Amino acid sequence: MEPRPKSFYALTAFFVLFLIFLYGPTVTIGILSFQGPGGGLTFPMRGVSLHWFRDLFEQQAVGDIWGSFSRSLVLGLMVMVTTVVVSVMGGLAFRKRFAGSTVLFYLIITSLVIPSILISLGVGLIWSQSGLPVHWSSSGFGAQLTWTLPFGLLIMFAVFNRFDRSYEEAARDLGASPWQVIRHVVLPIIAPSLIGVALFGFTLSYDEFARTLLTSGSYNTLPLEIFGMTTNVTTPVLFALGTLTTVFSLLVIGVFLLVVWLLNHRRARQGSDAGKGMI
Repeated sequence: MEPRPKSFYALTAFFVLFLIFLYGPTVTIGILSFQGPGGGLTFPMRGVSLHWFRDLFEQQAVGDIWGSFSRSLVLGLMVMVTTVVVSVMGGLAFRKRFAGSTVLFYLIITSLVIPSILISLGVGLIWSQSGLPVHWSSSGFGAQLTWTLPFGLLIMFAVFNRFDRSYEEAARDLGASPWQVIRHVVLPIIAPSLIGVALFGFTLSYDEFARTLLTSGSYNTLPLEIFGMTTNVTTPVLFALGTLTTVFSLLVIGVFLLVVWLLNHRRARQGSDAGKGMI
């Protein structure tokens, strides 16, 4: 066996350091959230307990943890549904060139390179100057769509660029209407990609801070609430909250991945049954 080159060990060490840098803070917060009742925000730990997790479910002297969580959850679902629907419609529209399509494409992408805080400021000013109430479900919703829609559209552009149109032609030859083609042919084929767009939409919204900062009005979303708590909460309850939100995010990702697996498994089984039927 030939000896490994020195570059292999250098890249391995770099990758390990990258993992530590990426996941180290999350693991540290998870460990410190199990501090004993007399523990603080730093090591060494003073006992191990679930005290701070229980404290989360008691009446909080500061902050509105569960109210902000419910707002982030509702807002995330709103953004997710809108992102999926508009991304599919946009992907279908951009399959053919139309007047202004290039300009529109670059306008969509531009929102990804504009600093988020400027978009938040701009959307907030538009709402306030128009006499509309600045609220997380209106201006906050619109500001977050400027973040999630470009990602969803880029995914749909890639999906439809690889899409085999012969399936649609076969359905039309069999007498299917345009809506039936989309419903019974296009959507089932791109379903796993739609799950990916939905996951992008929800997680990007659930974690978004800058674009919600000046557009949420008087009621905070969860990221804003956590930021506010960092200035006045000096107990590991903050770490317990971070651990629970991380677990919730992982559960959401797990559910989406399970749905994708079930869709792929169902498609493979249907293909196998169809093959047996032909035999």
